[in-house]
Amino acid sequence: MTTDLRYPIGKAETPRDLDPEQRRELISRIERTPDRLREAVAGLNPEQLDTPYRPGGWTVRQLVHHVPDSHLNAYTRCKLALTEDEPTIKTYDEGRWAELPDSRSVPVEVSLALLENLHRRWVALLRALPEADFRKTLRHPDLGPMTLDQVLGLYAWHGDHHVAHVTSLRQRMGWL
Repeated sequence: MTTDLRYPIGKAETPRDLDPEQRRELISRIERTPDRLREAVAGLNPEQLDTPYRPGGWTVRQLVHHVPDSHLNAYTRCKLALTEDEPTIKTYDEGRWAELPDSRSVPVEVSLALLENLHRRWVALLRALPEADFRKTLRHPDLGPMTLDQVLGLYAWHGDHHVAHVTSLRQRMGWL
């Protein structure tokens, strides 16, 4: 844990190559993200959902909508890496996405359900892949070439990171 409210579990570490056990653990973390996020926001009222998780940060509602936005992109990026030769992926302005009307007003249940179903598909795909496929790469415009192992590490961290934003806010505000 860290005292930096932006990174409550620290910054992401993305090893380029994983052994099968490390890979299984990351896939399990990805699998657990929807349940952990649902649990993190359980019982929050609309005012609490519209509270920023840190000064200058997104609201809890925006954060919940951001996770499936981000993970939909990750799922697509994985499929591109599996079907094309080192595709250059498109980035998106997550801050501007978080300001769109749906991210500010749609009930969080919509995104929690989307995340659950997306992760069912994504985890099924990941568990069915042969080991060699995790060495396939995509090219991120800002980060350069990334293996699917690195993508796994990044998105396992990403889910944990945002769950920790909510749980640390709840703890600080006494919303336990």
